[in-house]
Amino acid sequence: MTSSNESGSEAAAAPQRIWNILERTTDRLDRMADWLDRMTEQDAVRARESAAFEKLMKERMKEEREEAARQREEAARQREEAARQREEAAHRSRDLDRRMQETDRRLKKAEGLFTSQWGRLMESLVTGDLVPLLQQRGVAVEMTTQRLAARRNGEHFELDILAADGTEAVAVEVKTTLRPRDVKRFEEKLARIQEWLPAYAGHRIYGAVAYLEADESVVRHAVRRGLFAIRATGSSASIVNDADFRPRAFP
Repeated sequence: MTSSNESGSEAAAAPQRIWNILERTTDRLDRMADWLDRMTEQDAVRARESAAFEKLMKERMKEEREEAARQREEAARQREEAARQREEAAHRSRDLDRRMQETDRRLKKAEGLFTSQWGRLMESLVTGDLVPLLQQRGVAVEMTTQRLAARRNGEHFELDILAADGTEAVAVEVKTTLRPRDVKRFEEKLARIQEWLPAYAGHRIYGAVAYLEADESVVRHAVRRGLFAIRATGSSASIVNDADFRPRAFP
C-alpha cells in the first residue's frame, strides 16, 4: 500500500512533466515553423528563378525568330541577286555570241577578199607575167613552179613561186601587203634555198617580193637588199626596180 508521502510526491511531479511535454511540443512546432518558412523562401526563390529563366528563354526565342526571319530575307535577296546576275550573264553571252558571229562574218569576208586578191596576183604571176618580166631584166628563166615545199630535219620550208632555168632561179614571196619583217624573213629563207633544195645547189639564186600594197619605204628597203619588187597593177604585174638594177645572188 502506497504511503501518503509517495502520493504527494507524484502529485507534485505531474505538472512538471506536463510542462516539459508542452515545451518539447512547442520546440518542435517552432522548428516545424522554421522549416516551413525555409521551404516557403526556397519556393519563392525557385519561382523567381523560374520566371527569370522563362523570360530569358522567351527573349532568346524572339531573337532566334528575328534572326531566322533576317536570314530568310537575306537568302531571298541573294536568290534575287543570283537570278539577276544569271540574267545579265545570259544577256552578255547572247551579246558575245552576236559579236562573235559578226566578227566571224567579217573575218570570212576579209579572208575571202584576201584569198581573192592573193589568188589573182598568184595567177597573174604564174600564168604569164613573171617569166617575161624577169627575162626583160636579163634573168633567163623559162618555167615556174608554184607552192614548192620541202621538209628536212623536222623543219618545214616553202616557196610561193620559183622561176628557173638550167643555171638561174628566182624565188618569189607573194604578199597582199608587204611589210619590213616580210623582207627580213624572206632573206633568211633565200639564204637556205640550196640547203633545202639540193637540185638548185648549182644555180644562182635571186629573190623577188610581189605585193598588192606596200609602203614606198618598204619597197625601197627590199630593192636596197637586192630583191626584185613586183607590184600588182589590175590584172597584171610590173617590176618597179630601176632599169639599171642588178639583183643580189643568194646565199
